[in-house]
Amino acid sequence: MRITFCQALLSGAIIVNLLILYYVSRAQQQMMEKRKELGHGPRRAARPGSGLGGGLGVLGGEHGAVGVEAHGRNPRVTVLLREFENFENYVGDVANSFLRQRPELPFLAVADVFPYPPLVLPEAARLLVLSPSPEQPPQAHRPEFHVQTEFVLLVPDGVELEQPRVVERLIKELEGEGGGPVRLVAAPVLARSAVQCLHLRVNLREWTATYSPAASGSSGSVCTALQGDAVILIRTEDLFNLSVPLGRPLFPALFVQTSLRGWKVKLLESPCFSANHRPLFSSAHNQWKADTRLKEATGKLMRSFGLKRLLMPDGKEQWYGCSKETPRCFVTVQDDTPDYLYLDRWTPPCCLRSLRETTKYVINVLESSGVRYWLEGGSLLGAVRHQDIIPWDYDVDLGIYLEDVPNCDHLKNLDSGSLVDANGYVWERAVEGDFYRVQYSEANHLHVDLWPFYPRNGVMTKDTWTEHKQDVEFPEHFLQPLVPMPFAGVTAYGPNNHRAFLELKFGEGVIENPQYPNPAKKRLDRSKL
Repeated sequence: MRITFCQALLSGAIIVNLLILYYVSRAQQQMMEKRKELGHGPRRAARPGSGLGGGLGVLGGEHGAVGVEAHGRNPRVTVLLREFENFENYVGDVANSFLRQRPELPFLAVADVFPYPPLVLPEAARLLVLSPSPEQPPQAHRPEFHVQTEFVLLVPDGVELEQPRVVERLIKELEGEGGGPVRLVAAPVLARSAVQCLHLRVNLREWTATYSPAASGSSGSVCTALQGDAVILIRTEDLFNLSVPLGRPLFPALFVQTSLRGWKVKLLESPCFSANHRPLFSSAHNQWKADTRLKEATGKLMRSFGLKRLLMPDGKEQWYGCSKETPRCFVTVQDDTPDYLYLDRWTPPCCLRSLRETTKYVINVLESSGVRYWLEGGSLLGAVRHQDIIPWDYDVDLGIYLEDVPNCDHLKNLDSGSLVDANGYVWERAVEGDFYRVQYSEANHLHVDLWPFYPRNGVMTKDTWTEHKQDVEFPEHFLQPLVPMPFAGVTAYGPNNHRAFLELKFGEGVIENPQYPNPAKKRLDRSKL
């Protein structure tokens, strides 16, 4: 039989392909044998450009996406360590602990910027740096491109894996929930302080997160947040469906987002993970540095989430909004509609707190000076409805008798400029007209407006009018007498027939029918009250 040139060429190509397949198979077998020795293998310092170090290479390369086949099967879990400090950590020890027991599990350490000093990691562990680099493709810094497993195990610094099968026990617990509200399973880390189950309620409209202790019970306690050291298992799909999947501090970032979605976490009594490296920091100075960075990271996170007030389980408050030393939380108000209303939020709680402080202070000055005053406009409306400032209001209005102004040292000389008093409040004549304004501070312009009225033929009038429809004259008999009423934590004075006064100003039914100041720009959804 005669062999043609084409047949010979085809036979040669087949032989070459078979040889290539043979050598590729041998190389893969040798690579898997090396992975079996990971736990005792050499250690290396992670550096930019090496595998995942410094921002990961392009997917599909030699060190491509985490989660490649190992030991003849695809691993279901990626171990991910997010919380650690560059100046002192045990990331390498954690990686060695897990890879020694479970060499097939991908291990990923995640940092905002390249750690310095560099991390010393075993060969199979990878470092992901989230900060973009101009020479890298966008997916290089996005963790969802580098986790190819079904689950992610979030581990804290210093934890150790002693029982190889505990990971499967956590998977079984999570799968047993059948995709219900429990979307995370946690196991405690044996440390000095026990992990605690908490209830977390996040109210974005009021910029507030409230933590409260959950009832302690047997293994399998279900709650919405955790406090303390724990290892958490979550489905990869769920983790990367969060807006900020790997924010820091990890637990607050994670649980604020999961609680808003109605997800719950199940805290098991066992299995437990050990932690020989406790405390994490070897000196008081390093502990102080870690605490300082935690405080800074928490503030940055809460501000990015729009949370300005945290109520802690012990009843204490943490504030992340404006103060006397900072500008207020919103810009100049346009069309009587502050910017936060367009975000479906109400007045930030720090602003309400500052307005209450300013109101209390101003009322005390007026009363001690013999200046007659009364709650005006929306402030009176808030007193009647809430005994407080209206939750979406941004200032406080008081009417005063013009003839009493000379009695008050803070007001009588304001024609010549402003006055910063001994407590840091700024008293000034408003540039918009003939009325007075008391600002919370020179930096923070939250304010109380004082409107001077005078009687004329039994009617209270004034010299400066605004475009607000409620800014109208009214009979003086509403002020004879003035009556005490609770407002913003103090006893203030208001008109003697507040319903008639308010309906004269705003219209019939105004008390029972709340509305934003300018419904033409933004209407209140009363179903959310």
